[in-house]
Amino acid sequence: MQQNQVTNEPNRLRNQLSGTQIMFAAILMIGLVLAVQFSSRIDDDQALQDVQRQVQQEIELLRNEQSRLLNELEFVRSDSYVETWARGEGKMVQEGEVLVIPVPSGISIEEDSTPPQPSVALLTTEPDPEPWQLWWELFFDQPPPRF
Repeated sequence: MQQNQVTNEPNRLRNQLSGTQIMFAAILMIGLVLAVQFSSRIDDDQALQDVQRQVQQEIELLRNEQSRLLNELEFVRSDSYVETWARGEGKMVQEGEVLVIPVPSGISIEEDSTPPQPSVALLTTEPDPEPWQLWWELFFDQPPPRF
């Protein structure tokens, strides 16, 4: 029996973990947890950097558009824009100039000697106000609203 106890003791020692092994396992577990957290933080940081790059690009585009719009506003407020519009779309001329409108060839333009007669009777005087409009002006001392 003595011998059995002696042989069981080394087996028991082999099966038991030493304090050094337990510390090594704990340090290894803590290192793995820290490595996983660190890698997740790196991924989060890369995602944030991508978002920051996109926002910076959008800011740059908006600044360019703002600059373009401010230049356009400055041009629209200038006299040269008014003159360009008046000559182009407004069909206006300066004093001493003649407006020329080109007519495509092959189309004949007939001049009428009689001016066109309006198809609607023209009112030369303002129509009489309705009674409620007169009362409105008397009570409120201002013209009635237009509906």
